[in-house]
Amino acid sequence: MNMLKIVAVPMHREGVKFVAIFAAVSVLLGFLWEPLFWLGLVLTVWCYYFFRDPMRAVPQDDRLVISPADGVVSLISDVLPPQELDLGDRPLTRVSVFMNVFNCHVNRAPVAGRVTRIAYHKGKFVNASLDKASEHNERNGLTIEMPGGARIGVVQIAGLVARRIVCFVKEGDPLDAGARFGLIRFGSRLDIYLPEGVSPLVSVGQTSVAGETILADLSHPNEHRVAKQI
Repeated sequence: MNMLKIVAVPMHREGVKFVAIFAAVSVLLGFLWEPLFWLGLVLTVWCYYFFRDPMRAVPQDDRLVISPADGVVSLISDVLPPQELDLGDRPLTRVSVFMNVFNCHVNRAPVAGRVTRIAYHKGKFVNASLDKASEHNERNGLTIEMPGGARIGVVQIAGLVARRIVCFVKEGDPLDAGARFGLIRFGSRLDIYLPEGVSPLVSVGQTSVAGETILADLSHPNEHRVAKQI
């Protein structure tokens, strides 16, 4: 791991107080026993790394659906969307991206459009990689309506370690594709609900990059890609 690359990446403002706390505790522990200071320093660097907010090269095509999170595509299935998102009562393709504690946790808008609905739901904190996390875990959902009328659902889901979902936008706000709309602390998952009839261009096990990886192409809704792990 190149430490210079970590330090050179900007940190999101949400992480400032946490890094300050980690650093202060490290200094105090160092007065008690020097090795504890170095352990605390490593954890402080990790905290900075967790809240990193790198620049991304967002594809400029208003028919593309972009990954809202860094992580691994953990699930792809056709399911009924959460009622609170008002996406209808027919099954939609859901793409789930699981973020571990080493992924960048800044969440980005998958498409350009207007936030028509935000719905927070209290719940449990089971492993976010499990399918049942979509229904049982604490979550915050957004519905984004694109200029052409298509709607995308994005749900931030808390996990075993995560205990705080942060959303930066409100209903009625416009969003550009790739714009930062929230984050989750610490380790979690995002579900993306594609419009009816749209196939994903990613496969389970694939690594996605927020703001860059293309999840689907609305101009070619039936196009489907299959990956093979080698």
